Amino acid sequence: MAKSYYAIIDVGSNTMRLVIYLREKGGRLREVENVKAVARLRNHLMDDGLLSTEGIQILLTTLKSFKQVAESYPLEEIVCVATATIRQAQNQAEIIHQVSEHTGFDMRILSDQEEAYYGYLAVVNSTPVTEGITVDIGGGSTEVTYFKERELIESHSFPFGALTLKQDFFKKDLPTEEEMSDLRHYLIEQFQSLPWLKKKNVPLIGIGGGARNLVQIDQNLKEYPLAGLHQYKMKDSDLAFIKNYLFTLNMKKLQKVEGLSKDRADIILPATEVFHSLYDTVHASGFILSRKGLRDGIFFEQLTSEMGTALFPNVLEESIQELISDYELNVKHIQHVQHLAHDLFHQLHDRGIGALRKKDWQEVKRASYVFNLGEYIDNESSSQHTFYLLANRTIDGLMHMERLRMALMASFKNKTVFKQFLDPYKEWFLKDERKKIRLLGSMLKFCYSLDSTRRQTVEKLELSNDGDDLRVTLYCNGAYMPEEYQTEKQKKHLEKSLKKTIELSFVENKK
Repeated sequence: MAKSYYAIIDVGSNTMRLVIYLREKGGRLREVENVKAVARLRNHLMDDGLLSTEGIQILLTTLKSFKQVAESYPLEEIVCVATATIRQAQNQAEIIHQVSEHTGFDMRILSDQEEAYYGYLAVVNSTPVTEGITVDIGGGSTEVTYFKERELIESHSFPFGALTLKQDFFKKDLPTEEEMSDLRHYLIEQFQSLPWLKKKNVPLIGIGGGARNLVQIDQNLKEYPLAGLHQYKMKDSDLAFIKNYLFTLNMKKLQKVEGLSKDRADIILPATEVFHSLYDTVHASGFILSRKGLRDGIFFEQLTSEMGTALFPNVLEESIQELISDYELNVKHIQHVQHLAHDLFHQLHDRGIGALRKKDWQEVKRASYVFNLGEYIDNESSSQHTFYLLANRTIDGLMHMERLRMALMASFKNKTVFKQFLDPYKEWFLKDERKKIRLLGSMLKFCYSLDSTRRQTVEKLELSNDGDDLRVTLYCNGAYMPEEYQTEKQKKHLEKSLKKTIELSFVENKK
């Protein structure tokens, strides 16, 4: 089947990017190429509002190089958009003409409302957050939005970005204490001018390179063991610590900070202050990074154009369908394991066994979709592959802790292997939480073994108490010897978690 490639060129005030996407068989877009150029067009916007000849030349040269890269792919479509600097340039008509003449690109200049909207759209279609404030700081503007129940309520574009704040407040590359204080007072005043930003007590979601660098620095300082930046969460104290840490460094040391792009070293402090000041204004409940931003928002709009709404109905369900498609999982088998797990879970819950809560079922259900997914790579070491793939793959709609919990459940093999996988993250969980995750994983493994031949032979199960022990009666629609063998072999893991002996009784249904 022919592969479908799409490209987008984002002409920002600080950086320009070309991103190539491959449309997967499930319909989602996967990034396959990302080319960045630090053009800093904002520095070429003159006092009279014109983009200088030198600035136009930098723009054209960069776009020509992007075009050469793009031509190596059989593209279905290429989109070229520009933001604050080109939007604010008095000679934008001339710039558009030059771009068209020299590159053939039809450059679309986004309004500030469109820029804010696409950032919001990317966030609600790629994270589990249903109410929050987004902030996207570019080189020449900062867009903020407020959404509730995933619907856009408010948006605003401030006419300042990391580059302009540096130019306006810092005499040199690095600020003095007084300059940082002046910047903070200015930003808080600006943010408080919008009543809908104040004391919202919702997550603050950062978009763009400044937010990404901030998270990378935090992860490196903490030696964070999980892979992935998207949906990573920081606290107010984390933001304050990084801001103070960066402020103590000279430029040479700043450029060597792990996680900080060298080309952002001179603008990371104004960007960090924007996030910290806005966090305080919002009284945010956390700072979350969205790796999906403007470019993704534009494509999300195109992907959903036939749906009548630009919102995916359920972000996590979309991601799970993507996993099922990528790893060629057996949907009928998944559904049957899920059905058996549902019966087992609720019968244990109704008897007060295992300290199960109703909301635990959602985690079991989620993990049941991808249980033993690593079998796709290698059957013998499927547990290791399952854990690694799920713990280290970005899953839209799942925060990092939720993703880790799912990986631990879906990869459950035995107590020893579970403890090995858990060890780097042991301090993240209370003892009771560790026991609960192990129990839920052992339940899934038990139910998985009940459909070991993928024939849906075991139709249902019934639980009964036999003193302190449990009897599980399994009603079958045919020969059940393989399932009986596997389940007898695997039940010990569930027995250990429940601290109960389990007696199995297989019964052939009489029809």
